[in-house]
Amino acid sequence: MRSIILALLAAAGLATTATAPAEAVGTRYPVCIQGDEYPGLSGCYFSSFPQCQATASGRFLTCIANPFYAGGGDPGAYRGRRPPPGYPYSY
Repeated sequence: MRSIILALLAAAGLATTATAPAEAVGTRYPVCIQGDEYPGLSGCYFSSFPQCQATASGRFLTCIANPFYAGGGDPGAYRGRRPPPGYPYSY
């Protein structure tokens, strides 16, 4: 009986972990490709317009600026705060 309860608790824990929201899709690159092959903002993986236009060349695709672009840097990087001025242990 204990093993069944422990198995159910473990399964419930894994299920809740799997349903956690992921990082927003398409926030790392500033340019998106759109068209029949890439509906919506599913093709946001270009770092420049020329790169996107080269991929879209000869196909019914267009390049747009990513409205959800987060800016430069690694989105997962830690951005610590600086200590206030006059803090005794400033680095």
